[in-house]
Amino acid sequence: MTPRAWERYSRQILFPGIGQAGQQRLLDARVVVTGCGALGSFQAGALARAGVGFVRIIDRDYVELSNLQRQWLFDECDAEQGLPKAVAAARKIAAINREIQVEPVVADLTAANVDDLLGDVDLILDGTDNFETRYLINDYAVDRGRPWIYGAAVGSYGISMAVVPGRTACLRCIYPDPPAGAQPTCETAGVLGPVTALIASLQVSEALKLLCGVEPSGKITTADVWSGEIRQVAQPGPAAECPACGRREFPYLDGTRRAPVSLCGHNAVQIHERARPLDLRELAARLAPLGSVRSNEFALRFETPPYLLTIFPDGRAIIKGTTDVGLARSLYARYVGA
Repeated sequence: MTPRAWERYSRQILFPGIGQAGQQRLLDARVVVTGCGALGSFQAGALARAGVGFVRIIDRDYVELSNLQRQWLFDECDAEQGLPKAVAAARKIAAINREIQVEPVVADLTAANVDDLLGDVDLILDGTDNFETRYLINDYAVDRGRPWIYGAAVGSYGISMAVVPGRTACLRCIYPDPPAGAQPTCETAGVLGPVTALIASLQVSEALKLLCGVEPSGKITTADVWSGEIRQVAQPGPAAECPACGRREFPYLDGTRRAPVSLCGHNAVQIHERARPLDLRELAARLAPLGSVRSNEFALRFETPPYLLTIFPDGRAIIKGTTDVGLARSLYARYVGA
């Protein structure tokens, strides 16, 4: 460990739970943050400050003004430029700790790329906003024996749980299938910044323990920052009847569960109908007569009121202004193509 590292992490090294050996493990660790919204932006910044040596940030979305109330790494300039969250986060982290490696990935985590993006890390942190992606992470983690830390927050309520395959219950042990019916989202129920900070802090604390070779808490923690109620229950072990842990069934890994998804807090739908990349410059020229077009190396934004289409080089698009998947697909086909 260099003298500079000793100085930077001295207060963390003094903590008996980490010490010099634990700090070296953090410097050698590789972690992926999946989703860089309210939870993930806090996680990424906290991991960087703690000295985790490699942090990959995966996010499909871009920064907008409504994010700034709770998404901890971003500022007004990021929103004005419409920067991808992963790119904006990496730039901020470079100013926090230039001695670690940060890899921004502007992409949707899918069955097709999950092994490439999660296969070379020690730990996975959940900062996602939908159950489909969480179940994909869970299937991958259980199948590969990779620890991950689940977290979610909406309104004033949040939950966190560390999953260590083979030792603790996984997400599908607790919730064998996604919740039925419409669920509250940031768009419908709002969300308070403090609950996202609390849940992300719990997730990072568990991450530091696992990376330092310490057992996680073994508890499922729920909190409501408005009522002040915090509860912890003992996390059971793997369930014999669990589709993942018990029966070794991983349907999310084969892509059969993938579908367009409504995005939390956006009044928007994500579409990924193409299997090949787009030439954004050619698309910008084609769309310019039809509406307002802004583009950079990361994305193209096309506004045709009341809709805003943000189109990425891999062919993915976020259609803002509707939660109707059929309408979003129609707009995609009309302006981008089949």
